[in-house]
Amino acid sequence: MNQNARYDTVSQILHWATAVVVTIAFILGPERFGRLMHQGVDPATRSDIVWHESLGMLVLALTLFRLVWLALRPAPPQIQMAGWMRLAARLAHVALWALLVALPVTAVLALGGEDHPLTLLGGLRVDHMPAIAESTIAGLADWGEVHQLLGDAIMWLAGLHAVAALAHHLVLKDGVLIAMLPWTKPR
Repeated sequence: MNQNARYDTVSQILHWATAVVVTIAFILGPERFGRLMHQGVDPATRSDIVWHESLGMLVLALTLFRLVWLALRPAPPQIQMAGWMRLAARLAHVALWALLVALPVTAVLALGGEDHPLTLLGGLRVDHMPAIAESTIAGLADWGEVHQLLGDAIMWLAGLHAVAALAHHLVLKDGVLIAMLPWTKPR
């Protein structure tokens, strides 16, 4: 591995924090959220909904911060690999970034479009989002279904991302995984 063989500490922390928060949000994602809301269930009475929505907003905040950091951070490691692997990695990263932005956006569109409240930890609550409810985009799709589909997609893609990192580590032994692990030393 070369001298620039690791991501900076901030990038590592943000990467792993995002991975953990997305995974927990996915696990806590309430099944049939729309059905519960149509039955009159107040989301503030369901801790899974409050945690899911709070973690979703945290994902958005982390992602926006990561995008700013991406422009400011030191150069990422340059690890030698086949051209097709570099292209596959680039495409996977672009897709993951897009999903990290799209998931919270579709959640807000789903809530605002159906006039459901956004409920967050600490009793924070946005009951009405008229700008969304009255917008053309609110009626373009069933945003709750889109959100669920994208949630499944990010978990599958993140899983493939993890498998690829493990393959680089265990089979290719090229330092790709080590570059993002904060508790290891470069070889």
